[in-house]
This record gives sequence, structure tokens and C-alpha cells, in this order.
Amino acid sequence: MTTRSHRVALAALLTCALAVPLLGAAPATASQQAPAQAKYSVPGTRSTSAPELPRPAGQHPVGRRALHLVDRHRTDPWVPTARGRELLVTVSYPARRAGDGTPAAYMTTDEARLLLEARGLAGVVPAETLAGTRTHARVGAAPARGRFPLVLLSPGFGMPRATLTSLADDLASRGYVVAAVDHAYESLATEFPGGRVMPCVACEEVDGRDELGAVVRGRAADLAFVIDELTDRRRTGALARVIDPRRIGAAGHSIGGATAAATMAADRRVRAGVDLDGDFFVDDAGSGLGRRPFMMVGAANTHSPGSDGTDWAGAWDRLHGWKRWLTVEGAGHFSFTDFPWLGDRLGLPTDPEAPLSGERSWHITRDYVHAFFDLHLRGIPQPLLDGPTASRPEVEFHRP
Repeated sequence: MTTRSHRVALAALLTCALAVPLLGAAPATASQQAPAQAKYSVPGTRSTSAPELPRPAGQHPVGRRALHLVDRHRTDPWVPTARGRELLVTVSYPARRAGDGTPAAYMTTDEARLLLEARGLAGVVPAETLAGTRTHARVGAAPARGRFPLVLLSPGFGMPRATLTSLADDLASRGYVVAAVDHAYESLATEFPGGRVMPCVACEEVDGRDELGAVVRGRAADLAFVIDELTDRRRTGALARVIDPRRIGAAGHSIGGATAAATMAADRRVRAGVDLDGDFFVDDAGSGLGRRPFMMVGAANTHSPGSDGTDWAGAWDRLHGWKRWLTVEGAGHFSFTDFPWLGDRLGLPTDPEAPLSGERSWHITRDYVHAFFDLHLRGIPQPLLDGPTASRPEVEFHRP
């Protein structure tokens, strides 16, 4: 399912694994707000302060709302007895005024504890430290006036949606509505309504390319359902009013990137997509996109042309619209998520197979993703996507 380098990165970086706290469609509760900041002592180490996410670069303050969505017309692929397919969606959006609402929490302590325990890392970093991670979004802030493009985000296999929080909030600050999706029974530690922490059934049952392909197709159906719900004013009210349904994109990390391509193939409402270091796992990946644009961004050691085990070359040949294949030297599988940034700030050792710093990883991910969506959902020219630049020597363009 993963290469050796992916497994090494997972073991090293899961110390920083995150999950967004439960925010229902109802008004905010105390559990939605950020906990008081504090320092926690780690036995045998110096005190560790709760880290802070990178500050969004756009002009808009960021609001946040989370929704619990249930598709009653679909059977859950992992637990057929469940009452429909459940999803948790964190929506980040441009807010009207700075300071509205309450600071958004990053995760609950229980979610952090469960995720750390699942990987045998309990005690390395206190769960309270991860739970105290400071964000730049505010729960309950009124949406800005206007209509904005919608971008859907899907996380890596077994990972919660919070691993893409920095990317979501940065895009929101630049004038996007961003929906990060947790897929039921596919996350190690996500808390659903009623305090339910669903086990990662898929983590135990998936073992092979065909099953991973089924995950991709199931997630594509999830994202199509999320689009239906978010653009229905009867369901989401003010959020639906600020979404421009003619400008929708999708992106994801790892298997979430494969999901972005599969969603485009299945749903023509999605106009552009980005895959962040994810193999595709389906034999016809890239087919069905027509002339719609797609970008693949990956670690150089695993996703350069000729790398063993990647299926990017076949997908590339089936893409017939605007396309880019970029690799980042020194990046690892999780370099396109929040993990490296937080790992640096918690003083965790750098993965020798992914020496690119957390700050550099973040800036490269942020710059190329927002440039892609600005070009294809807003029509704003982006010279950054035309070819290599001296300011970003780590980024290589392949097969122009």
C-alpha cells in the first residue's frame, strides 16, 4: 500500500497527527473553541509549548463551520449495517470581519490521544500539546459578502481531515470556500456526533490495489454528495449563498489526491484538480477529465518519472487538458500536509529521507496549490506554473 519511505515518514510524523474537533451544524459549543494555551512537560525533555499553524497569506479573515452529513441513499462500504454513509466536513471560508466568533480548536484531546496510541507514540508528545495547537480560523464568523470558488479536500488513507487544515485556511484567506472531508471508518481518530470515535475499519480490511481503488471510487461519491449538500441553500443557508457552483475544484493528499481525479471523472461540476503525492490505484486514472486541468505534485524520490511503484506515467498519458507533473526534492510523503511544520516546532527529529524543512514544505505546497486554483478557477495568470524558477530550486517540472 505504501513504499518504505512512506512508512518511515508515517512513523516519524504521526507524532503530530491531528484531528479537527467535532462541530455540528448546530451553533458552536464550548468544545469547538480553542483551549487555553499552556505548556506541558514531557518526561525527559524540556517543556513543549503548543505549536501554531502557519498564518494564512490572504487578505480575508477565516471563518469555520463543520457539518455532519449523512447520505441515506448509500450503504457504507465498511459497515453495511450503518444508517447511511456518514461524513464530517470542516468548511473554511472568507469571513466578513476579523475577530468575529471564537478561536477554532484544532482537535480534541481524546482524538490526539487515540491517534498517538494507535501508533505507539503515547507520551512522546502530550495529547494536550497537540490539542492546544493554535489556528487562525474563528468559529461562527459571518461569511464575507460575495460568491467564491469551492475547493474540496480529501486526506490521506487513515488520516483525518485536519492534516490539511493549514492549506484549507490559507485558501479560504485568499477567497475560497474550502470543504475538508472525513470519510467514515477511514480515519484513525475522528470524533463523530455523540462522542462516537469510529474505528478505522478500512485500515484493517484494505490490502491491495483493487481494494484501494474501491476506496478512491467511494470517496469520489462522497465528494459529489458534499457538493450537493453545500450548494443546497435549504441545507446550508449562508454557506450555499457564498459558493459559486460554476467554479469548483478538488485536491487531496495521498489517496485523497487520487480521489480528486476520480471525482472529476465522475462529476463534471468539478473543473480542476490537484493530487499531492498520491498514487491513483485505478486502471483508468486520468480518463474522463476531458480538457479539464489537473496537476500532480509529489516527492522526487517516489514520483519522478521512472520511479518504481508509481502509476503517474499512465495517468499522465490519459490527461488531455492543461496538466503539470511536479516533484519536490527533499520532500517526503507527508511534506504536503501540516506534519512537517508542526514537527519542526515540537522539536521532533527530521526524517532523513525527507530533509526538506517544515517551513519550506509548507510554502511550496501553499504557493503551487493556490496558483493552480487561481489560474483555473479565477482565470488569473500564474507564471509560477510555466516552468522552473530560481526561487524554488527544489521544484522540478517533468514532461512539459
